[in-house]
Amino acid sequence: MFKKARLLGAATVAMIVIGLIFAAFPHPQEAMAGVDNGHYGKKAKYVFFFIGDGMGMPQISSTEIFKGTLDSTNPMNKEKLNFAAFPYQGMQATNSANTFITESAAAGTALATGHKTNNDVLGMDPTKSVAFKSMAEMAKEKGMKVGIVTSVSLDHATPGAFYAHQATRKNYYEIGQAMVNSGFDYFAGGSLLAPDGAKKDKQNIFELAKQNGYTVVNTKEDILNLNASSGKVIAISPVLAGEEALEYDIDRTSALSLADFTRQGIQLLDNPNGFFMMVEGGKVDWACHANDAATTVRDMMSFEKAIGEALKFYAQHPDETLIVVTGDHETGGMTIGFAGTEYQTFFNKVNKQKVSFEEFDKAINGYRQMMGQGQASLEDWLPYLAEKFGLTELTDYDKSRLSDALAASMTDPKKRNHDPNSYLLYGSYEPFSVTVTHILNQKAGIGWTTYAHTGVAIPVFAQGVGGELFQGYYDNTDVAKKIMNIMGVQYQ
Repeated sequence: MFKKARLLGAATVAMIVIGLIFAAFPHPQEAMAGVDNGHYGKKAKYVFFFIGDGMGMPQISSTEIFKGTLDSTNPMNKEKLNFAAFPYQGMQATNSANTFITESAAAGTALATGHKTNNDVLGMDPTKSVAFKSMAEMAKEKGMKVGIVTSVSLDHATPGAFYAHQATRKNYYEIGQAMVNSGFDYFAGGSLLAPDGAKKDKQNIFELAKQNGYTVVNTKEDILNLNASSGKVIAISPVLAGEEALEYDIDRTSALSLADFTRQGIQLLDNPNGFFMMVEGGKVDWACHANDAATTVRDMMSFEKAIGEALKFYAQHPDETLIVVTGDHETGGMTIGFAGTEYQTFFNKVNKQKVSFEEFDKAINGYRQMMGQGQASLEDWLPYLAEKFGLTELTDYDKSRLSDALAASMTDPKKRNHDPNSYLLYGSYEPFSVTVTHILNQKAGIGWTTYAHTGVAIPVFAQGVGGELFQGYYDNTDVAKKIMNIMGVQYQ
């Protein structure tokens, strides 16, 4: 009896101690909920939000290994990306309102507004009847300057989520109208997909922009001369690749980079009331859709350099600045590891690729027009594959795959895209191009599972004012809520 009482007494004491601990240190989720509802004290005057479209941990780790092979003869050297060294790190779930595998409109809406929506819907609820206000719109209302920078077109899903509200991300003309009516101070990077409307019968968006007080610049000299007295600016790269986007960094020569547009944006936006800037590395996603690892890691390095510009600013304003880096989803099911290489990787092979799949596709298209269906020969391509991809040691199996893919590339793209078996092998891309990059990637020890997105969780990196709030595992909508809170605007 006495022994049982002693045990009960010990249990009671333990419960009291645990209760006191929990009173002093609330459950992390409860504490974070309080933070999201506006209880974080210090506010950030300058907020950078970097979104690597399609960027998950495989893209980050692959780039770190790739950079290590560039800077050392040590095969185990790995060079950490600048944002991967941020002191605060977490993970976000990416599902949209209607599927576990999101696309960029739904993911962008979550990251920009703090609300879930269905795939393809931009800045609105799943019923397409309620518009969600974005953190960029809130920042502008607060009196901060706002900048939107991207390596793809300015009316694409991720940038559009910060200023537009459309039932579908494909309403490019309406998204362009929203852009020039936003009053934001700086738009930069690619151009617009439908500046004159889908039927080219609308008033030009850039003319509307000028009527709304914007200066539109598209020369390197004018862009590099932008400063705090430039007013509202739309800066379009003088060199554009497919779909009105910047060139892939692997193909870029003297053209402006994402870092250039970020640096000029900082100079233009800096003011006593502070600023918000969203910068998207959009072509990481496109390269991953095509399963092109070399192009992916080069654009990841370009994205890192853009973040480096924010870090320079942070060094001057460490007590007033927040930098958040994340992805909207992972693309391609990229992984470090392939059955043919088992536990080994050979990322030095990736560095032998000299052109993106997009540039390679141009060569294939020219060859198809010249040779016609049924006249292709793999032997014609072997010197090119050696020079541009470093593929000098091809097995009989490699050659068989390449010959089949080349034959498929010689058929009319409209016909082959209706073949489900063709999609499983090549997606919607040039069969020969995809097969070449697959073979090179596999020899390097890199694998892919899809030509679309995946549903895995995505890392979040933060540094500066309020950065500690980004630790833990939470929803993508919480990323927006945390930034809004630290910026001093109210989630709606």
